[in-house]
Amino acid sequence: MKLLTYDTTLRDGAQTEGISFSLEDKLRIVQKLDDFGIDYIECGWPGSNPKDMLLFSMLREFDIKHAKITAFGSTRRKDINVYDDINFKNFLEAKSDAVCIFGKTWDLHVKDALRTTLAENLAMISDSISFLKEHNFEVIYDAEHFFDGYKANPLYAEKILKTAEAAGADQICLCDTNGGMLPFEIETIISSLVNTVNIPLGIHTHNDAGTAVANSIMAIKCGATIVQGTINGYGERCGNADLTSIIPAAAFKMGLVVNADLKKLKETSFYISEVANKVPHDNQPYVGYSAFSHKAGIHVSAVERNSKTYEHIMPEEVGNKRRIVVSELSGKSNILAKARDFNIDLDEKELADILRLVKDKENDGLQYEGAEASLELLMRKNLSGYQNFFDLEGFKVIIEKDDTGKITSKAIIKIVVEGVEEHTASNGAGPVNALDNALRKALEKFYPQLKEVGLSDFKVRVVGSGGGTESKVRVLIETRDTSDEWLTIGASENVIEASWQALVDAVEYKLLK
Repeated sequence: MKLLTYDTTLRDGAQTEGISFSLEDKLRIVQKLDDFGIDYIECGWPGSNPKDMLLFSMLREFDIKHAKITAFGSTRRKDINVYDDINFKNFLEAKSDAVCIFGKTWDLHVKDALRTTLAENLAMISDSISFLKEHNFEVIYDAEHFFDGYKANPLYAEKILKTAEAAGADQICLCDTNGGMLPFEIETIISSLVNTVNIPLGIHTHNDAGTAVANSIMAIKCGATIVQGTINGYGERCGNADLTSIIPAAAFKMGLVVNADLKKLKETSFYISEVANKVPHDNQPYVGYSAFSHKAGIHVSAVERNSKTYEHIMPEEVGNKRRIVVSELSGKSNILAKARDFNIDLDEKELADILRLVKDKENDGLQYEGAEASLELLMRKNLSGYQNFFDLEGFKVIIEKDDTGKITSKAIIKIVVEGVEEHTASNGAGPVNALDNALRKALEKFYPQLKEVGLSDFKVRVVGSGGGTESKVRVLIETRDTSDEWLTIGASENVIEASWQALVDAVEYKLLK
């Protein structure tokens, strides 16, 4: 069986708090989704805002290779002729490939929200679909609040589906708009409907009960052949069903045919989170940074022998990769796996020494799970033959606040590079920035490649808060050059010292590269 995919990231997903897509953002996302292989891309509600109408206009000039560009909107308003409804004039102007038109299914909404009769609601649905079919659109009828409506009045809910089919709808999408259904309810209701209509059924679920993905998969199992959702589950309130979980589940677990290029799944997920300015969830199934991470030594040992022991699919199938995490819980298997990643050969003594050192360092507050650049440096520095790129003779940081309230920071640093002493001072926005500036200033005459390096993120975390302001802190620094990024770490009761450790590792790792 083939499963069609319908993405509503640009409409339903854009209703997420904190997301605001520009026109350029939307154009880029459409191209990315089309390249990924999504079958229908819902681009907005024509006429609801100038940006969406301009998007439809511009997309007509784009080379969309696969997807059907879809417009979204409501049925005609009550008690007016569909030909006089401005929304339908906007559909004609948008010239999309398909239109997803939603209407009320729950009699509660018909009476209390629309304040009309059940008969008029049926006429609104029929007139709207008939109009769109007259103008040669592919029409998806979106049965809003379907499951709540079916539970309240099953005969009326079924009548709506039959009305939509009779009016010419190409598909009917059953919506759990409030997101409160559970999988067994979805199964019961859809199983009773599969013979009600003779056109394809789709599913659109929200995540208010935490079951949007499970509900979508259950609907597919019961006969739905189109699944709606968003990339990364973006959406209003608790979000929509996450297509990055549903699509691989359908393909790998259910044996369904999908058009999406699953090896681009992680890339697509991360691209859209970047455009949306949202931090990716590390533990997101299939695509998360930690989705195929292994920390416990016994897990690592087993995965090294046979990945099926602790991985339900091969990470490469969704564009992800396995990560072996080194921590105080690590065994020799973790260290050996990371050493192979770093192209480091370890004998038994070196392996035992590094494992003991990692555990000691983590006991002191360091944590190497994310800071793999610091981990590689730790390994290399504890093998014979490693030479430091520079040695620190000492540093001083001065913070002053004058009578106007202005605060200034200055760092003075003394280093030695191959016997040459360099003494440098530099100002900064704060003490860490001043130290960073002074270190680079001192080293760039010896290592000009450091000019292309920049600090891109800086995090401080208290490690055990029992000591108050004397507590140990952990500093994590993300550094970037023209082609790569890496994470380094430091820990100390002194935040300046912890920052210095992480800064030095960041610079040394660049020089090591």
